[in-house]
Amino acid sequence: MGVLPVPAEVRAILLDIEGTTTPIAFVQETLFPYIKDNVKEYLRAHWEEEECQRDVGLLRKQAQEDSSLDGAVPIPLESGNGEEELERVIQAVVDNVHWQMSLDRKTTALKQLQGHMWRAAYATGLVKGEIFEDVVPAIRKWREAGMKVYIYSSGSIEAQKLLFGYSTEGDILELFDGHFDTKIGPKVESESYRRIAASIGCATNNILFLTDVPREANAAEEADTHVAVVIRPGNAGLTDDEKSYYSLISSFTELFLPSST
Repeated sequence: MGVLPVPAEVRAILLDIEGTTTPIAFVQETLFPYIKDNVKEYLRAHWEEEECQRDVGLLRKQAQEDSSLDGAVPIPLESGNGEEELERVIQAVVDNVHWQMSLDRKTTALKQLQGHMWRAAYATGLVKGEIFEDVVPAIRKWREAGMKVYIYSSGSIEAQKLLFGYSTEGDILELFDGHFDTKIGPKVESESYRRIAASIGCATNNILFLTDVPREANAAEEADTHVAVVIRPGNAGLTDDEKSYYSLISSFTELFLPSST
């Protein structure tokens, strides 16, 4: 793969998280299992809190939208009829969360609850965000060269900030100029990248997007955003066509900024 020159017009680098800054294994083997194993206990402990009720309300609304999908799990309203009914409602929420996660859904409702659960886990030291060792030194160099650095992930902005705020490298939130999640739009739709460019005040071709997912890379390219596909241990393999079409890097250190000459 070697060195990849960054186009001269690029002013901002937009980073995916899973498979790009962070091992897929951390997300799949630490973060997601934590949710599955602890969601019922979390709901029981926090049920009366306003934040938890907002999360459940969003999940219930999503469940109504999903009602026609195969295997969808409805979440009934509470009528205030005691502990037994409360347990049934909580179990419905648990089943809904497990169903959505089994399909790798990226709904805002699911991501919001996950973010709040991870917040508690990070804050108590149960979880630390894993970062590839080349990431922090490379971002520091980019910033010294005047580059802006942003995150765009399917995980909620809160979950992103937790991962980087409680990371194996310490609190590295200062390295990022902003965060985007699916509230700005799905990562596989080109319009999302136009919205991000407008939000940070530049043209789409002033952005370089790093991701491990060709569908996301394709959507960004359709919006005239520069793209490089990141090859990391554990990432899904690329087809021969994808390998020959996309610019590829296996480490952030392979990016060569014009201003560093």
